[in-house]
Amino acid sequence: MTPHLLIAGLGYSGTAIARAARAAGMSITATTRDPAGKSPPDGVTLIPFAAIGEVLPTATHLVITAAPTETGDPILTEHEADLNRATNLRWIGYCSTTGIYGDHGGGAVDETTPPAPGTDRTRRRVAAETAWSQRAAHHAVDILRLAGIYGPGRSVLDDLRHGTARRIDKPGHKFSRIHVDDIAHGTMAAIATATATTGTRILNFSDDEPAPSATVITYAATLLGISPPPPIPFEDAKRTMSPMALSFWSENRVVLNHHTKIALGLAWRYPSYREGLAAIMEVEGK
Repeated sequence: MTPHLLIAGLGYSGTAIARAARAAGMSITATTRDPAGKSPPDGVTLIPFAAIGEVLPTATHLVITAAPTETGDPILTEHEADLNRATNLRWIGYCSTTGIYGDHGGGAVDETTPPAPGTDRTRRRVAAETAWSQRAAHHAVDILRLAGIYGPGRSVLDDLRHGTARRIDKPGHKFSRIHVDDIAHGTMAAIATATATTGTRILNFSDDEPAPSATVITYAATLLGISPPPPIPFEDAKRTMSPMALSFWSENRVVLNHHTKIALGLAWRYPSYREGLAAIMEVEGK
């Protein structure tokens, strides 16, 4: 039987996962808000979200990239009965965020660190993680906590090209990142190593070198052969930040991934922003 992966949310990460799963020989079905207005990767069947219940009986693997709403995770709230009838389902991967760890004042967190969400957005993520973990009595469940996602078409290279990059100076503040292709790489490794039929694993999808935003922008400018924008003190920059951006900058932590890499038996393709940005340059050109 060909493994059948259902991806709930064919967005940026979901598309990368779909391509990797297709290359691994899986059949792919994915949901999107507007199937008629989107061109999926080759070999991927698009369906509206409401049709998930029709596909779950044949799915062997399920990846959820869609964010929870104020009423909870949409699949669990609207399709729990369908999940209970999904007898072929062997593995569930829930894409969460490392934001659930909250602020640690620049200190390190790892897969064993208890969640300490500091925003309503991350509190909803923790609630969704908990709800999906409760499915582990019936299926293998992996909670994939994603750091800041970047990749082709979504990186500081684009900001520099468009003249919108800001080199914000906040001493001691670092961000953890993950290249979108490593999300796909890690997801396929999670599927391959999920030998248990039930139970939950916590996996941190973060690169090996958290770094200040200003450092990454300076390096990206070097790749483009341009001068980086002038540094802006954080206290000045925050006056014009959106609430979302301000929430990211208000928390500071270093996300470790040692347990994840051992569990999955992998090394990241892009262990730092340097390899990741260089690879994007190869794909996009200057």
